Formats: sequence, C-alpha cells, structure tokens
Amino acid sequence: MIYLSLFSVFFKIGAFSFGGGYAMIPLIEKEIIDIHHWLSVDQFLDIIAISQMTPGPIAINAATFVGYKIGGFWGSVAATIGVTAPSFLIIIILALLIMRYRHLPWLDAFFKGVRPAVIALIIQAAYSVGKSSFASIKDVLVAVVVFVGLYLLKINPLIMIVVAATLGIAMY
Repeated sequence: MIYLSLFSVFFKIGAFSFGGGYAMIPLIEKEIIDIHHWLSVDQFLDIIAISQMTPGPIAINAATFVGYKIGGFWGSVAATIGVTAPSFLIIIILALLIMRYRHLPWLDAFFKGVRPAVIALIIQAAYSVGKSSFASIKDVLVAVVVFVGLYLLKINPLIMIVVAATLGIAMY
C-alpha cells in the first residue's frame, strides 16, 4: 500500500535526519529518487524549490508535496505525519531527559559534538542540490544575483524570490 510506504519512508527520514530540513534533503533525495524511483531529479528539485518558498519547515513541506505527488491527498497526510512523528516523539523524550539530567557535563559535550556534524549535513545538501541545479550559465547568473541581493545588499528574501522568478521568466 502506497500510504504505508510513504509513511514509513518519511518516518525513517524524520527519525534519522538531524539538523532540520536542509539536513534532510540528501536522505529525502536518496529515498525518493534512488531507492523508490517515485520522482525524477527534476521533479525533486521542483519540490525542493516549492518547499523552500512556501511557509513552514522545508522537510514538512517536501513530505507533503512528495506525498501528494505520489498518493494524492492521503499520500500527503501519510508522508507529513511520517516525517513529523519521530521529531515529536524525540522532543518529548529529550525534554524529559534534559530536564532531569541537565547538570551532567557529558550532555553539554554531546551537543558540542553534534553541531559540526549538522553543519556538514547542510553543506552536503547544498552541494547535492547545487550540482543538479546549475545546468547553464543562466542558472549561475540567477544564483549570483540572488546571493548578492540577500547577503551583500540585505534585500528581503521574498523580494529576491520575486526577482528570481522575474529573471526566470525573462531568461528562459
């Protein structure tokens, strides 16, 4: 049954991806494209782009969009519940444990060790999406314009999305 498959795949993604939505992208890509062949690379990149532009966490948006693409409304429900359930359960358990053991030095050391690993996962996700996204000089140009607008000129990200969409319409 596709709904159970979507739930279990996204439950695994939610359970074994730490560091937020961007850190989940490589695992989502591997499961959705490489293992299950539910989507093409182009479809996946479109879903990631839409997931980044819509309000809410990228992993939940991606799960919802992938679930809908694969199994319609109930597919989106199964995937969304699947990706959120592990975090919900883990947060409840961790909150109880941290409240009880917050004074232990190993807990602080644990978090200091996990932070660099999360950064590495985010860098890998950027590389993975980036290498598939830059197929032409036009793609690089749009990325450079948006980067300059966001980080050098400090333009609001929503405005830069509109700029990128306008450039896309004009150039492609």
